[in-house]
Amino acid sequence: MSQPVQPPNQPQQPFGGQPVDGNPYAGQPGQPAPAAPTGNPFAGQQPGQGAPFGGGAPFAPAPPARNNVLLGVLVALGAAVVAGILYGVIAGSIEREVGYAAVGVGFLVGFASSKIGGSNPAVIGAAAVFSIGAVYLGQLVGISMVLADLAQIPFSEVIGDHFGTVTEAWSQEADFMTYLFLALGAIAAIGGAKKAG
Repeated sequence: MSQPVQPPNQPQQPFGGQPVDGNPYAGQPGQPAPAAPTGNPFAGQQPGQGAPFGGGAPFAPAPPARNNVLLGVLVALGAAVVAGILYGVIAGSIEREVGYAAVGVGFLVGFASSKIGGSNPAVIGAAAVFSIGAVYLGQLVGISMVLADLAQIPFSEVIGDHFGTVTEAWSQEADFMTYLFLALGAIAAIGGAKKAG
């Protein structure tokens, strides 16, 4: 006859009881019983001890690069190009300019540049100038989209072959609101830079 198989998880002696013969983890007679496990593998370590397996204590990540003027100016330029194109697509799609969008362009350029470059006056000045260029670029893209739709020609042809016509149309259509949107973009860039700093 075969012997009955014992279940794999035999009941353990409770903490603080006498050691079980053959158990290498049980305390020796006369030693205090081990503490109940807490689930934290680092609970018994003293401050300053390294983590197990040769690793050191976790470290804080390096702070983001700030006060990098050149990088801040480059971010302002990149944000101005992207925001200006988006502004132009919005203006061309609805065939009118939106003041809130011009403010958003300026704020985005100022905030992004100051987040990277810090509150250096050169970064803030570059953000204001680039935001004016971004709003202007957006107005040109919007006019190009409208002209392409009216002439039934591709947008790329209007921008590539008839760019002089686009800038001439901008100067003829420019009024107080056109220049106000340019100014709002610069003011919003300064505000966005101060918000980020």
